[in-house]
Amino acid sequence: MTNERSLNDYPHTLQESVRYGDTDRQGHVNNAVFSTFFECSRTSILYDPARKLITADREFVIVKFEVEYLAELAWPGIVEIGTRVVKLGRSSIVCEQAIFQHGVCAALSTNVMVMIDAETRKSAPLPDHVASVFTDLMVEWDPSSLRSVGMTWLWGFGERTPPQYNA
Repeated sequence: MTNERSLNDYPHTLQESVRYGDTDRQGHVNNAVFSTFFECSRTSILYDPARKLITADREFVIVKFEVEYLAELAWPGIVEIGTRVVKLGRSSIVCEQAIFQHGVCAALSTNVMVMIDAETRKSAPLPDHVASVFTDLMVEWDPSSLRSVGMTWLWGFGERTPPQYNA
């Protein structure tokens, strides 16, 4: 991942306010808050009623979350979080995200969410309509963007061995 990113690279954007309580002793936003900003953007997509992804018997869990910190975030201010979907698996969604402040990319994230059966807590196939629901967020997938994630995106939640890889 590089810092040559623009908010325009991400089809879904969300603004969040930086709160005074988000800062640490060093006067910048604490690194743990970055994950909260990323989560706010992901959940605004997953729980969007128009997408109809969450049902009583299905929900999402995050199984992989990586962050590369590139710059500090400051209070007071606003951050903009960009999100894009780069891969849909049998039960998984791979997203790339970025946080910007004043046009500067402060962090990049690659994360994998897996749909699970709410009762068994095991991976469950994504509904048939998911591909059409995410067309507005999909970007052309570059496997090198998952350099540190490797094949983890193929694994289902709770599985012990990875499935066979079919390119």
